[in-house]
Amino acid sequence: MKEKLHIHLVDDHSLFREGLKFLLSNCDFIANIEESENGKIFLEKLNTNVPDVVLMDIQMPEIDGITASKLALMKYPNLKIIALSMYAEEEYYSKMIDVGVRGFLLKNSQFEDVQKAILDVYEGDNYFSQEILDRIMANMSKKVESPTIDLTDREVEVLYNICKGLSNQEIADVLFISKRTVDKHRENLLLKTEAKNTAGLVVYAIKNGIFEV
Repeated sequence: MKEKLHIHLVDDHSLFREGLKFLLSNCDFIANIEESENGKIFLEKLNTNVPDVVLMDIQMPEIDGITASKLALMKYPNLKIIALSMYAEEEYYSKMIDVGVRGFLLKNSQFEDVQKAILDVYEGDNYFSQEILDRIMANMSKKVESPTIDLTDREVEVLYNICKGLSNQEIADVLFISKRTVDKHRENLLLKTEAKNTAGLVVYAIKNGIFEV
């Protein structure tokens, strides 16, 4: 990382913003933190100052996080947004993925996880709090009709089982193939989808309509 990051924190709860801002201000990789109390104010500020990473609450007055993220990414497609979420907002995960959000953090996450999420997303990875990733995996299902994608049927099967949280050996056992074959399929999937980790594969699968939550 060549320079320190500019972070924009968007949340309608002032106490949460102030607490997180205080913690972030002590990070040596962060230059400054801007705040907005809702999506409308965030979009107005975005016209004059584009941050490196946005931490975006989902449920807010005026303009919610989904709409704000969609509008922001229409104007700045490379903008890196991490959604701030609670379990009650599970139905919004796929919507946020569809608009292009790169990560999901629980509001009760450890601060070390917040730091990792910011750095991972800034570097081009996807990031999910483990609890959120587990829940998405548990609720993921195949669609009746397969979309037109550049994956073989076997790769789709392997991808589905990866997204369900199975290890390579477990996938090999389920599909009655060798672990080495699964290793190769996983490698090909990462190359084809340009994902860097399991979270990236999950995002690809949902965004491209392969599976649904």
